[in-house]
Amino acid sequence: MNCVSDLAPNRGINLSGSRKRARFTSHMRLLRHADFERVYKQGRRHFAAHMTVFYLPRQQGEGLRIGFTVGKVLGGAVERNRMKRRLRETVRLHWPGAPEPVDVVINPKKSVLKVEFTELGNEINRAFAVIQKSLEKGIT
Repeated sequence: MNCVSDLAPNRGINLSGSRKRARFTSHMRLLRHADFERVYKQGRRHFAAHMTVFYLPRQQGEGLRIGFTVGKVLGGAVERNRMKRRLRETVRLHWPGAPEPVDVVINPKKSVLKVEFTELGNEINRAFAVIQKSLEKGIT
């Protein structure tokens, strides 16, 4: 098995040791319900084939914070957790390392379970590119 540094460049993620996995630390995740609500209500949306990505620039802090929401309408707990695991791994491998403070919420569609990881990775990359372009233009 390849180590993480072989799969994706280390873009601001702390790796302790040569064979350790990069982890989502608490400062890289959206944790509070109020943060999710703020992104949903005040943020912008990017629609993709297998997910909807909500994003909102923050006034303070640094870097990207990301959260995942999977509603009960998408299936039972096993399917919902599988969707979140697939998305977390894809985001971990394609982490943009954006220095701008922005909150992102990814809301998947049922098709996330069936799509290939390469296509899911391409979709995540496109979403991060759209977010970066929007931040450069100064659109909130």
